[in-house]
Amino acid sequence: MFQISSHQNVTETTDVLYGPSVADFWQLLKPRVMSLVIFTGFAGMFLAPGGMHPLLFVIALFAIAAGAGASGAINQWYDRDIDAVMARTRLRPVPSGAVQPAEALSFGVIVSVLSVLLLGLASNWLAAGLLAFTIFFYGAVYTVWLKRSTPQNIVIGGAAGAAPPILGWTAITNEVTSSALLLFLIIFVWTPPHFWALAIA
Repeated sequence: MFQISSHQNVTETTDVLYGPSVADFWQLLKPRVMSLVIFTGFAGMFLAPGGMHPLLFVIALFAIAAGAGASGAINQWYDRDIDAVMARTRLRPVPSGAVQPAEALSFGVIVSVLSVLLLGLASNWLAAGLLAFTIFFYGAVYTVWLKRSTPQNIVIGGAAGAAPPILGWTAITNEVTSSALLLFLIIFVWTPPHFWALAIA
């Protein structure tokens, strides 16, 4: 008993002294989701007519991925109560206590703003505006409203996950065309059966 108690005290003291680590904030960004966003955003940028300086291309793609990560951080801040009771999510930074809720929210908002500004400066403000709307849609519409109110949340909320190709396309062309919408539709239609299969498993 004494050893357990001492270990708990040391852990609590360490948390107070050092706080969350860089790795904790990295996990808030949902890096696995970000990797998919990088892939689909790159597809939109690669297929779009026109060109962009390679450095600006990389910066724009990074901004799109960062925006997705920011919305993931906001999602984890809001969902900390249900994340804490699911085996798959209970070790996430917020429910595990590694990151405080206020820290997660602040981090998500700051990265959101920076990613939108970065995309606007690197490419154009239409793409930046669409990124801002996507972050809002995922953070507020999907996370706060749809996820807790209807089983169809993944169908409607899938629009946020299908946005990266449009964002990438728009970053290059400064317009939303039917081709960009087709790329969006491919992922939008794929998302529900993909998620449902995972849910069944």
